[in-house]
Amino acid sequence: MATIKAVIKPDKKKDGTYPICIRITKDRKTNYESLGYSVTSEQWDAAKGVVKKNYPNSVRLNNLIAKRISELSGKAIELETEMHEVTANFIKKSNKKTTAATFLSQAELYLSNLKSAGKYNQYTADKPRVKHFKEFLKRDIAFQEIEVSTLESFKTYVKSILKLSERSAMNHLSMVRSVFSFARKDKIIKADNSPFGKGKMIIKFPESGKMGLNVEEIKRLETVALPDRPNHCRNLWLFSFYFAGMRISDVLRLRWSDFQDGRLFYVMGKNDKAGTLKVPEKASKILEQYLPKKTSISDFVFPELKGVDINDAFIMERTIAFKTSAIDKCLKKDVAPVAKIDKTLTMHIARHSFATEAGDKVNIQMLQKLYRHASIVTTVGYQSAFINKDADDALDAVLNPASVTKKVNARKSSVRKMVSKKSELSD
Repeated sequence: MATIKAVIKPDKKKDGTYPICIRITKDRKTNYESLGYSVTSEQWDAAKGVVKKNYPNSVRLNNLIAKRISELSGKAIELETEMHEVTANFIKKSNKKTTAATFLSQAELYLSNLKSAGKYNQYTADKPRVKHFKEFLKRDIAFQEIEVSTLESFKTYVKSILKLSERSAMNHLSMVRSVFSFARKDKIIKADNSPFGKGKMIIKFPESGKMGLNVEEIKRLETVALPDRPNHCRNLWLFSFYFAGMRISDVLRLRWSDFQDGRLFYVMGKNDKAGTLKVPEKASKILEQYLPKKTSISDFVFPELKGVDINDAFIMERTIAFKTSAIDKCLKKDVAPVAKIDKTLTMHIARHSFATEAGDKVNIQMLQKLYRHASIVTTVGYQSAFINKDADDALDAVLNPASVTKKVNARKSSVRKMVSKKSELSD
């Protein structure tokens, strides 16, 4: 008969703790299953095989130990009833644990998965956030131990100790939520184990001001004389603007094969939304500057990704990130001052600039299509930052009521003229 007991292995860790394991002994042969937790010798009751009360959350951990012993014991009895010979290792493998995974171990797997999937930007952003959470926790803990109070304390830690902004704190919490989601998809935890959601921790990003270039600034950008490198960066910015603020990652990925019959066909990298747009005349003139003598339709239009291993998604994203940083630096240092633009000029501002010019001139459904947003709610939220007419009219109504009256009278006059013209035509 198999003997199953919780013990701590003598393999002392750097922090002075010992790993808790379930020891399975059968026919004098022993096998260990780690629970993913460790304790000091003062926190462990060797006789009873449980953690003492001086261990944080001792009740929960002892419940986990008891549950795992019960699961393995039940499996051992079942196997020994069905088979004459059963080894300790066979009992362990026949009933793999699914509830004992800890947060930091899953966080490492989460990061590894991002890297394997080629998600360079998210990987490089979340890697230091995982490190910060690890430093905050000071030890690896079970998912069940992470409660709303834990997250609130972590948020305070990010802002007060790390001296980061509210937005950065929300990004740190988003990382924690992503690891929970990753573990849930891998069936390590259940949905109700998450401390996020209604009635729990809500992640709400602070609103940030979005400002694009105005018509005059865009005209100066289009017409100012620039040397080779600044001219190239200006071209990329304008090309993005002419295509409704196309993301720089999508601009750099464009190939000559994406252009057919005067139209651009491409799939947005961020959400895989496909679509087509006519090529504006101004965009065509930019394309003419990049036409080589011998063109392969599979070639990239712009030079940034030429020679990059297109089969390595991680390298592609990393290259795009480095190139974008260099382009933004050129725009700010070598383009904006010459074009007499005081605003911070970056590739992303091209998207804001298009939204500013669109304002309330374009209906929201069409803007959703242009922006390639999966949900119209996203479009409404994004575009609302650039529509100021109602707020401006409200301010005028209080501070300059005469101008409001003038606007109303002008509108009435315009309507009367239209009615009069229609009446003359009908006669």
